[in-house]
Amino acid sequence: MLRIERLGAGGDGVAGDGTFVARTLPGEVVEGEAVEERLDAPRIITPSPDRVAPPCPHFKRCGGCALQHASDPFVAAWKAERVRAALAQRGLDAEVAGTATSPPASRRRAALTGRRTKKGAVVGFHVRRSEEVVAIPGCTLLLPQIVERLPVLEAVARLAATRGGTVGLHVTWSDPGLDLVVTDAKPATPDLLGEVAALDLARVTWNGEPLLLARAPSRRMGAATVTPPPGAFLQATDHGEAALLAAVRRAVGGASRIADLFAGCGTFALPLASAAHVDAYDGDRALVAALRDGAATAPTLKPVTATARDLFRDPLTEAELTPYDAVVIDPPRAGAQAQIARLAASGVPTIAHVSCNPATFARDAGALVDAGYRMGPIAVVDQFRWSPHVELVAAFTR
Repeated sequence: MLRIERLGAGGDGVAGDGTFVARTLPGEVVEGEAVEERLDAPRIITPSPDRVAPPCPHFKRCGGCALQHASDPFVAAWKAERVRAALAQRGLDAEVAGTATSPPASRRRAALTGRRTKKGAVVGFHVRRSEEVVAIPGCTLLLPQIVERLPVLEAVARLAATRGGTVGLHVTWSDPGLDLVVTDAKPATPDLLGEVAALDLARVTWNGEPLLLARAPSRRMGAATVTPPPGAFLQATDHGEAALLAAVRRAVGGASRIADLFAGCGTFALPLASAAHVDAYDGDRALVAALRDGAATAPTLKPVTATARDLFRDPLTEAELTPYDAVVIDPPRAGAQAQIARLAASGVPTIAHVSCNPATFARDAGALVDAGYRMGPIAVVDQFRWSPHVELVAAFTR
């Protein structure tokens, strides 16, 4: 028998001897046969009071979720503690102001897999630690609009995959319908285009090339309407985006001129431009173009500029940062060490730091605190419900 001492970074339980035990919680006693220091099918002898019945019937096999067996309060506290622990390793104390958890059935984008079979196709997530694909009818993670269109995605998989082969189906729900990016597919043909066009999809991108544009897959960002490029990064849920934006608004306060770094297609820049001049920067030219076009749809906004710039190799300098009352920075998981060093040396009064990685956030936060900034309370946002992913926002002030 094994006693679970803690959860690992991936959400699996970790026993006292270091064995990783799937779908378990701290304090539980389990038994089973471990293989290579992993126990994937444990028998729960003593359950945790935080254990709940998984709401999704696919949870035991599906790799789309890791923590459906844990109560919402437990997951919220665990994610907040991961942030505190990462900062503590850098010698920083952290006040967590709370965890905003997105509701079930709210994920508006996902990376699914389609496998062609003898009888048709299966679309869903991979089985944990396997190449097998599990069908997900009734999925409790995705928006109902996406779940309702799983038969449409199965039809695409039948067209796109070779017999027994798989294709990537990256789906995003937009205001006019489903935006689909198909990868690793067979070459497109005129006949295939006709069949795909009959499936009522808003936009289809096939092996990196545009195949179909029935309706522009637009989204509202503040007063603006934005059409993101295919496969563009967007926040995972409407709820999560709203929680992050609210925390960023609190951080920047009444700033009249703001720089938005790693701005994407305008998640923060466009709503903030309702009250401030915003200069947005991102390394992806397609995202920058979408932001610029979106700003043009909202004439009531304050001035908005959008510039393509590689902030890893060419971060904004101290002199370039001088005009701003506040800076918003939302880097990818690797953080933004070079840009943070420039910010730390600048005189910017306020920095709103958004992060999806507590470890690199703690590194960057340490650099800012060492330079004389004070870190405010941290807002934790859990829009990747039932997963180990954590997002957060913190304000740094001189």
